[in-house]
Amino acid sequence: MRRITNIKVPQPDKSEDENNLFSLVLDEHGIILSIEKSSKSESSYDEDWCGDWLSPRAIDLQINGGLGISFTDLTFNKIPQLLTLLDRLWVDGVEGICPTFVSCSLDQFQLGMKVLKETKKYTSTTRCRLLGVHMEGPFLCESYAGAHDIKSICKPSIFALNERIKGFEDEIALMTLAPELKGSFDVISRLRELNIVISLGHSSADFDSAMKAFNNGVSMVTHTFNAMKGLHHRAIGPVGAAARRDDIFLGLIADGVHVHSDMIRLLKKLAPTQIVLVSDAISAYGLGDGLVNWDNRFITVEDGLCRLPNETIAGSTLPLLDACKKIANWINDPSAAIWMATLAPRMVLSQKKMTAKSFLIGKNIHSLLRWKMNSCNHQLSWQLAA
Repeated sequence: MRRITNIKVPQPDKSEDENNLFSLVLDEHGIILSIEKSSKSESSYDEDWCGDWLSPRAIDLQINGGLGISFTDLTFNKIPQLLTLLDRLWVDGVEGICPTFVSCSLDQFQLGMKVLKETKKYTSTTRCRLLGVHMEGPFLCESYAGAHDIKSICKPSIFALNERIKGFEDEIALMTLAPELKGSFDVISRLRELNIVISLGHSSADFDSAMKAFNNGVSMVTHTFNAMKGLHHRAIGPVGAAARRDDIFLGLIADGVHVHSDMIRLLKKLAPTQIVLVSDAISAYGLGDGLVNWDNRFITVEDGLCRLPNETIAGSTLPLLDACKKIANWINDPSAAIWMATLAPRMVLSQKKMTAKSFLIGKNIHSLLRWKMNSCNHQLSWQLAA
């Protein structure tokens, strides 16, 4: 048996974190048997973590590709590159991803789904896992298309949905759509039957139409503030509607460019338990700056930010846990930042709120992450827990 004391577990609310220290009991294989509040009667033989955090690895709900490949442009001969990307993501602290398909042709989508299914045969305990797919489109508002190809966007209908996902229903975890479009509620109803998470995004929805969507099964907002109406003192839009509730998750790209760091601070005050970090990484992830081919178009990557020739932002290349470290500084709450990247996305996929401890009991500590806050420079860092 091994015992570790004075551990923190990530919490979305700073006040819950500061005075909560826990002790772990592990078996001889490193499996966590119990997590209990620390007590003053602990032995000097116990291992003291001095207030460091323990968390699972990250889950990325929105990632479009990396190392030169895009999920909307997969072919079977790209499987070795895809496996290399999954290995890279594991090294970057990511346990699983929802490979994201932006709006694309029916043939592209179905081929990509077949390639992902084949790739899953090469699953490893030391490789990032392919979780259910995130369909970002094609049922989007054209005026808020952002970097999506307008020609690949279509009106929502049960026929159009079934045409795309037939045979892959169990392979899809999440779908982004514009709920204000005619036909969207038929699609939402069908997605709920299939237990697929539904997110509002690339949408012209106002406060009322967003609230209607949330009342009918939409449970998330995709890349909050981007490709949607913003906060306004007379029209607070879908972000304000989501913040009025506590059951809507807010996907956030925390690179400081997609959303200004001060707006991220404000969002944390408005919706302290609802933010979930996503990378929105594209094929340029891991390649550095320069000109990169993406979705049959060229983008320019500069300081990690990706733009189309018309200056439209087209995703990011910032690793998810690097974004976590940035947001920890901006909101002055490292525990919440860790929670946003590691626990919140798990709650999105499970479609229920759970405690941090429930994601740790029964896990091998070697598969988890240990987080430290440097007292000198106030920088958050992570390493493998062992």
